[in-house]
Amino acid sequence: MKVVDVRTEIKINCPLEKVAEYAANPDHAPEWYVNIDSAEWLTGKPLKLGSKIGFKAKFLGRELAYIYEVVEYTPGEKMVMQTSEGPFPMKTSYSWEKIDANTTLMKLRNQGQPSGFSKLAAPFMGSMMKKANSKDLKKIKQILES
Repeated sequence: MKVVDVRTEIKINCPLEKVAEYAANPDHAPEWYVNIDSAEWLTGKPLKLGSKIGFKAKFLGRELAYIYEVVEYTPGEKMVMQTSEGPFPMKTSYSWEKIDANTTLMKLRNQGQPSGFSKLAAPFMGSMMKKANSKDLKKIKQILES
């Protein structure tokens, strides 16, 4: 079975602390993720190791509901979430690097193994996810730089 591993990155003209704080907050996900419609905290705030967030999204013309659990979190540096439920077990990683006082390099990585309906789309999944992730990073850049 084909494993999907998509990496995208963007330079954002904004201090690292502000970029990391905004990106790591699930409440903001529907604002900058093209395919995410809603995010719901299933555990209490603030975000920490073990936090669980339910997301509703659209991808490949289907509505998806899945739960991400935070499996690694170093504020201002890295956040990793993964799901074992839903049609597409996935791990999503964010990392942030300070380029200078007002510029941050944000990296987004998605790794997963398509199953169910998405297995049919596996050959196209990587390029489709890369396109969506690039749009998402352009959107977060636009939001944080305005």
